[in-house]
Amino acid sequence: MLLAVDTSTRFIGLALYNGTEVVSECIWRTRDHHTIELAAAVERLLSDNQVRPSMLTSLAVATGPGSFTSLRIGFAFIKGLAFTLKIPILGVPSLDIVVAAIPMGDCPLFAVLPAGRGRLAVVEYIVGLSGWKPVNQPVICDMDSLFHLMKGQAMVAGELDAEQRHLLSDRRKPILLASPAVSLRRPSYLAEIAWKRLQAGEQDDPLSLAPIYVHIGDSLPD
Repeated sequence: MLLAVDTSTRFIGLALYNGTEVVSECIWRTRDHHTIELAAAVERLLSDNQVRPSMLTSLAVATGPGSFTSLRIGFAFIKGLAFTLKIPILGVPSLDIVVAAIPMGDCPLFAVLPAGRGRLAVVEYIVGLSGWKPVNQPVICDMDSLFHLMKGQAMVAGELDAEQRHLLSDRRKPILLASPAVSLRRPSYLAEIAWKRLQAGEQDDPLSLAPIYVHIGDSLPD
């Protein structure tokens, strides 16, 4: 049984996955109460599904980009479990979780997460041999910079507020805007990605595994 934990932003996601089915999944928006809510929610998730901590065989955590504080809280919790239970841990980039739900298409996909003050953490993806493939490291940009990056038709998916969605839908550029439901960062996708890596013999070192933090000065290639 794999437990997946995503605390990248104000949305927290948890999932239990056994390789055959999503046993349970929950997503909620917290008001910066990650520390208070996370441990209690995991305990409730396990109890509701009659899963004891000793029954967990692996762990997955969203690595960001995202909020410094929320990512740190998630990492501290999941690493503590990994060391206590002595089970494998795998980290998955948060924007890879977003694009896992998006059907592959011909145009590039810009996956986004909030980065504060109206800015976005952005990764551009194109279709590769095995699905969506990132073409750059996560960077921070404002809405004008995001529009400038899109050459021709493009899709945008991820956590956007009402104003950002309005700006993206109001522009005359051929932008395909993924719906809020499709853009939701589901922890079951995090679990599936991690499970596949685990079956391929991969796992991360809990000592060196660290969140992805993006700095304001980082920029996408022209």
